[in-house]
Amino acid sequence: MRVIAGKYRSRRLRSLPGLDLRPTADRLRETLFDILTAGNPEALQGSVWIDLFAGTGAVGIEALSRGARMVHFVDSSAQAAELIRKNLQDLQIDRGFQVLGQDAIQAINGLRSSRVQADFVFLDPPYRMEEVYSRALHALAKSGVVKPSGMVIAEHQKKFDPGAKVASLQRHRLLVQGDAALSFYRTI
Repeated sequence: MRVIAGKYRSRRLRSLPGLDLRPTADRLRETLFDILTAGNPEALQGSVWIDLFAGTGAVGIEALSRGARMVHFVDSSAQAAELIRKNLQDLQIDRGFQVLGQDAIQAINGLRSSRVQADFVFLDPPYRMEEVYSRALHALAKSGVVKPSGMVIAEHQKKFDPGAKVASLQRHRLLVQGDAALSFYRTI
């Protein structure tokens, strides 16, 4: 697993064994960021991200590599939170991030209290935890942590649909790649 582009391009990231930690594949991550930048490599400059169920931190680190100003990494696993810190340290990233070793809903509430407004929220819980998608998407829709112009992206199995509309979030794009899919939501 590696950083695809930007300042930390081609640098390797650590991972942990086990099925609950399933990093977003390099190819899918590359497709995600190609969509978000749509031919404009400067599109992410100064953006704020929330990487929910961050695991290795690969998506948030990719965002930092491509110019994000701030990434809030969230994972309830102490091992995952430590792994994210190690990956950031290995890349000598010392600012522009916050690692929260918390449950996603707790973190969303805390970020709301801190008045965080994200341009992008990426969520990728373990695929087997299908009910978590609905809870996290509802919490995001109600929280105000997603800017009105912001986007929520959920990675999920292609055979599972987290919903075309969840509270005030409306899916505007569904991308399937292999066994994985990305649902792109905007506030309506």
